[in-house]
Amino acid sequence: MKLLRYGPKAQEKPGCLDADGNIRDLSAVTADFFAEGVSLATLERLKESDITALPLVEGSPRIGSCLADVPNFHCVGLNYAKHAAESNMEIPTEPILFSKATSALSGPFDTVLIPRDSIKTDWEVELGVVIGKAASYVSEADALSYVSGYCIVNDVSEREFQFERGGQWVKGKSAPTFGPVGPYLVTADEIPDPQNLNLSLRLNGELLQDSSTSDMVFGVAEIVSYMSRFMELRPGDIIATGTPSGVGIGLKPQRFLKVGDEMELQVEGLGAQKQTVANA
Repeated sequence: MKLLRYGPKAQEKPGCLDADGNIRDLSAVTADFFAEGVSLATLERLKESDITALPLVEGSPRIGSCLADVPNFHCVGLNYAKHAAESNMEIPTEPILFSKATSALSGPFDTVLIPRDSIKTDWEVELGVVIGKAASYVSEADALSYVSGYCIVNDVSEREFQFERGGQWVKGKSAPTFGPVGPYLVTADEIPDPQNLNLSLRLNGELLQDSSTSDMVFGVAEIVSYMSRFMELRPGDIIATGTPSGVGIGLKPQRFLKVGDEMELQVEGLGAQKQTVANA
């Protein structure tokens, strides 16, 4: 299934795509997509619904984040070898973990806002992984069975805040609108191999990121297993699994987002995002 949320900001309703690509309203059969609302048990129940009997959504409504909120917004850093190289950092021997503030969550077509005092706002196309049941000390062999689905994440980052202001990365990752997610939460059964997906980002039509999840240093199963050794992953948690090379800080000369720029992101099987940039 391809699950989504549609409607004005803060008034979104749960929906899904039918076989013809039309939006169907799921409000009568499920609550919003948050925490247990995206658990494996809930999604299995939804799959038993007669989608064709659900109300058809007319017109072209705004598509919001495919998750209403997230218990935790986890991220993995330097998870593509070429990205580590362009960042002048060593390829990690264990996954580098950090977080985004959950208030960064944003819609896939909403405006991205450059925060006050920013001079180095950057882009990062990523594969997002949504956890479907509580995971603690999970083996790598079983890890994918804890995943409810996948989505696109733009891990927007302010590099001066991230690297030059001391402390941890979180303050460079967490401004409002810095976490566009969606348009769809694609259930795991539609993505049999998360390590074989093309992903790309275009800035003002120019292809800057173009890679495959096969190039990850640590794959999805390894990431989920590894993280579960240090924390309990919860239903509805999202993990942004890292970005390939081609980010602004790695270009020569470096290049950062400015007002009026347009980002277009794609991950194979998960749809596409498009955001315009404005000042906060």
